[in-house]
Formats: sequence, structure tokens, C-alpha cells
Amino acid sequence: MPASKLPASSCHYLAIILAGSAQRPVLPWTLGDKVKTATVVLLLAASANLARAAKTLDVYDIDVEGGKSVLIVSPSGESMLYDVGWPGFNGRDADRIVTAAKAAGVSRIDYLVISHYDIDHLGDVPLLVSKLPAIHIVDHGPMEAAKPPSDQYRAYAAVRDKLDHIVVKPGDRIPIKGVDVFVVTAGRQHIEKPLKGAGAPNRLCAANPPKPELPSDVEDNMSIGLLFTFGKFRMLDLADLESAYDYKLMCPNNPIGSVDVYQVSIHGQDKGVAPVLAQALDARVALMGNGPRKGGAPLTWETLRGAAGLEDIWQVHYSLAGGPEHNPPADFIANLEGADEAHWLKLSAQSSGTFTVTNSRNGFSKTYQRKQRRP
Repeated sequence: MPASKLPASSCHYLAIILAGSAQRPVLPWTLGDKVKTATVVLLLAASANLARAAKTLDVYDIDVEGGKSVLIVSPSGESMLYDVGWPGFNGRDADRIVTAAKAAGVSRIDYLVISHYDIDHLGDVPLLVSKLPAIHIVDHGPMEAAKPPSDQYRAYAAVRDKLDHIVVKPGDRIPIKGVDVFVVTAGRQHIEKPLKGAGAPNRLCAANPPKPELPSDVEDNMSIGLLFTFGKFRMLDLADLESAYDYKLMCPNNPIGSVDVYQVSIHGQDKGVAPVLAQALDARVALMGNGPRKGGAPLTWETLRGAAGLEDIWQVHYSLAGGPEHNPPADFIANLEGADEAHWLKLSAQSSGTFTVTNSRNGFSKTYQRKQRRP
């Protein structure tokens, strides 16, 4: 490796060693020379290991005003965009995604995942890919609905059919390099077998009977739900899966086990945050992609706060419905009441399990050291 490309700490120590050698005349190869050479080699190896260890899994919860758009950047440099927010508003959400991508050093999307075809997730895919190219598109298959497909879906399908199209089912993996992305739910189906180390009885099922499915919300329960694993770090995001399907997934046994971070389902609306899921996951942190008037419901807050292991809730917006009692402190909210400045939340996870959440509005961050999870 050329010295010009060495980490700064290695160059500093190498300069000291070479400077000391330069002050003496050249002598035959000695034991001291061998020791110094070995020291340099060890320093370079240590620096290389530190550089590798410094690579993180980065997750951006983008402000799309109560829609959904999450940018994932793998340690390998490959990227995934999980939903596209809303269409219209003069291309607002596409522009916000592009801005976040630039901040993340991303010039293309390797995997564009459309969890389902509701308008606040499907957005304007043709406009987005004209600004930020996509290589692969992932979805749950054809739209299933009683009414004819929307104009947004038709426009999406036209783009999808020109790119590499991947249809996933539960148990599949999205092959982004550097992080394991496991499909937990898709197309109203869910994994049937527990993951390694999971499968214990879910004690919350008996006390929390299932709610009926909402006939109007067929697409919500088609959602592609994903489990992200990076070393010892785990994050679950089930998009818009609703309470009735939480129960089907998590009862009578918990097939997922515990996670570090729970991306709160369906923007934090009551119909998508059941105790059998939100409390059984034993997550340390909940990230909520809500809008000021969508999601962030008080009952959702109560459900999340009922989880014994939960340390913090972070929100993309201050919830007007929540009021002072059902919103976190200001440092944990990207966009405060009355403000619409398109700030995001950024999560950076290390393979050790330690992770940091940062508020782009004010730079406030909090680091969560690795903690032993229960099965």
C-alpha cells in the first residue's frame, strides 16, 4: 500500500520510526531493524482492521410527510430504497430522497423495494428514477384489489418492466451485499418457521386477542416486511402491516425473537401497532416515520411505552394528536411542531451491535452500546 494511502495514525507512527532511523548511518540488518519493521507491519494491520470495523450500516428515515421512504446504505456501498413516499407536490418527495441520497454518498439505488401499492408508498417512481437511477426493483407481485389499478401503479409498472424485476415471498432474501435482508412478510403471507434462536411462546397473545381485518386495507397487509441483520445488530420494518396480521405472524410463538430497532409499522397509526408485536420484539429503540397529522397516535405511544426493554422513541415529526404527553423530547424529533424543513433521522449500526441515532435538524445523537438480547 503506498504511504499516501495509509491511515493518518499509521503515517504518524511510520514517520517517527523512519525519522529515528534517518539520524543514524546505514548499518547491516540488525535485530532492532527487524523489531521496527515488525512494528510497522503490526500498525498497518491494526489500522486496516480499524478501517474495516469503522464501516457501518446506515439507515435514513426520510421526511415524506407521513408517507414512507427509508434509505439503507450497506457497508459494501450498495444501497436500498424502501418505498418512495407520495406523488405530486411538485416532486417534493423525490427531491427529498435525492437530497438524502447525496448526503449518504449514493448516486444510484441498487435495490428499489416497493412494500405495497398504496399511494403514500408507491409515490412517483418514474420521476424518482429519472433523478436517481435504480438497478433492481423488488415488490410482492401484481396488484390485487377490487378496483382497477391506479394511474400511479400503471406508471410504476411501466418502469418496473424495463428493469430487473424481483418478486419476493416470505423466507426470501434481497441480495444486497454487506447486510442480510430477510423477507418476513409479503403478499398477506408470513414466515411459518421461526428463525434460529427464536420460536418461544409469546406470552402477550393470550392477553391481546386479534383485531378483525379491515376490508378497506387490503394493500396494507400485502406489505413486504424486512428483517435487517448486520453482525449482532437487528432491525425490523414491516411497512404497513396491520394489527390483525401482527397477530398471525407473532402468535402463538414469536418467530423473530428480539431486535435492537423497530421501525414502527404504518406510521404509528393505532391499526398497525399491536402489543403482540411491538412489545414482544424487546426493541431498545423505536423509529417512527410519522407526519404531523398522520400516525404518532397516542394509543401507539402507550403500546410502545409498554415494552419493557424500550429506551427511546424517535420521530420524524412532532405528532399534533399526541400533544406533550405522547411525543418524545425535542431532540428526538426531526421536525418540530409547525416546522416543515424535511429533516431526517439517521441510524448508523456497527456489526458489534452498537448503534447511533442522529437528528439531522440539530445534530443531536445518542449511541446505544451493544446489549445482550433475550432469545
